[in-house]
Amino acid sequence: MTEIIKQKLSNSRTARWATLCIVSFTMMCGYFITDVMSPLEDLLMQAHDWTSTEYGFFSGAYGWFNVFFFMLIIGGIILDKMGVRFTGLMACSLMIAGALVKACAISGVFPTDSMLAGYKMQVFIAGLGFALFGMGAEIAGITVSKIIVKWFTGHELALAMGFQVALARIGTFFALSYSLPVAKHFQSVSAPIWLGVLLLCIGAISFLVYRVMDKKLDASEAALPETGPPEEGFKLNDIKLIISNKGFWLIAILCVLFYSGVFPFLKFATKLMIYKYGVAEDLAGSIPGILPAGTILLTPLFGSLYDRIGKGATLMLIGAIMLTTVHILFALPVMNEWWFAAIVMVVLGIAFSLVPSAMWPAVAKIIPQKQLGTAFSLVFYVQNWGLMGVPMLIGWVIDRYARIPGETLAYDYTIPMLVFAAFGALAIMVALLLKAEDKKQGYGLEQPNIKQ
Repeated sequence: MTEIIKQKLSNSRTARWATLCIVSFTMMCGYFITDVMSPLEDLLMQAHDWTSTEYGFFSGAYGWFNVFFFMLIIGGIILDKMGVRFTGLMACSLMIAGALVKACAISGVFPTDSMLAGYKMQVFIAGLGFALFGMGAEIAGITVSKIIVKWFTGHELALAMGFQVALARIGTFFALSYSLPVAKHFQSVSAPIWLGVLLLCIGAISFLVYRVMDKKLDASEAALPETGPPEEGFKLNDIKLIISNKGFWLIAILCVLFYSGVFPFLKFATKLMIYKYGVAEDLAGSIPGILPAGTILLTPLFGSLYDRIGKGATLMLIGAIMLTTVHILFALPVMNEWWFAAIVMVVLGIAFSLVPSAMWPAVAKIIPQKQLGTAFSLVFYVQNWGLMGVPMLIGWVIDRYARIPGETLAYDYTIPMLVFAAFGALAIMVALLLKAEDKKQGYGLEQPNIKQ
């Protein structure tokens, strides 16, 4: 009887993929809130008198708690100690609380004409809300990653991770494409944020359904006879083992460099489309929306490719090369046409599919499963330095170097795009080092994931 129960759960394709759809939906709702403000930079400047520097400060607030208070690392330890059910519910609660604070700040609930820490009160409070949300979102991310490893090890691991990323990108797509039209329809900058709060509540309910399935999986595994010595639980000393692993650091550094060239870019991409490529304001978010839309199909495709033929380190290298090329093309003062921007964005979408489809399964090959929660949290922690610092840097660069003197709302984005290209060039170097380290240590990054 216990064998039958087991077969219906982690060894059952239907159960695995049903579980994946549930937790991926929760992350999709979270990603909507992550990027819901990205198309609204220009509207914030008009309606609330924000500057690009203030917008960059707000966007970088996502990583405040994760970076300065080590909350992401603490979340990883909680995950390995308390399990995915407790940690996932905690993360959902943090996301909802943070989104509520951000929505209230943009709605004008808090004072808008006073200053705090050198920034408008509205900007600072919205940043605090985004920081609280970011803490929950990143902990949710590592929790979902460990859930996928738990259910898909020995099966379609990279495909499953690619599918989860793809569904998350749907949230990004809708945020980039529809936030501005929603804000204009309701004549309120905060309207799309309140919509995101509602979606997060639905996503939290979805995770409650997963908790039931996970309990059944644990019960069925406990009922089965032991096939070997029990695995030791996570110990704090395991952190030392993780951070002494060179392969882990190469993955973490590649992650922060690559994502620094994508997520912060999306925060400013809508304005780039308006002022460099002449796209109408209402449609400007649709071109950056091509990026997540393309990954919906491509990330699972590349994940399936990695599952079957391997070459994970090679896929990451190719993606880093494409990222660099894209930002160089955006920096060039040529072909300032919307269709050219759309084509380049498609190429970036391919790169954005290649790297995550290989990167996250690679962590599971380098680090033992009992340490995965903390390992993922440490990778996300390093990534959060980029998610915090790069938007602040780019906002400052735009105000300092991109604004054309003597012109009303005119920008030259050459220097900001070259900054993004520099992150891509560094990512290429790290990907080459990772490929060499894999060959030396035998991590198996170039080997297929599916066991024959």
